[in-house]
Amino acid sequence: MHDPIRTITLPTADHGLVTLAEPSWCAGHTGHDADTVRADLAHTGEDVVLAFRGRHLAAACLDQAPHAELTTREPRVSVDLLGASLDARAVYELAAALDGYADRLRDLADQLLVIAEEAGQ
Repeated sequence: MHDPIRTITLPTADHGLVTLAEPSWCAGHTGHDADTVRADLAHTGEDVVLAFRGRHLAAACLDQAPHAELTTREPRVSVDLLGASLDARAVYELAAALDGYADRLRDLADQLLVIAEEAGQ
């Protein structure tokens, strides 16, 4: 048996009350502004945060604007580091680039250890 489809009804500035099917990954619509136009309604998932020593560096989340007019209506991953939403292939490409960057950071750490050793530290 299928799970019942969840819906949410939100006020919009241009279409009044709009009822949307709400995906299971949507984290809700807390803080929705009634001045929002229908094209800007969006489902957003929980943030996946990259933090280091308590500092927020980046976040990404599932995102979908089912009535979008200028972008895709399909679910994407919104990456604040880029200020863009990506499809699955591009997310994998970004992850590979970040893996490569992590390797280069480790190379810098290795170089730093050698420099410190040569300096007798």
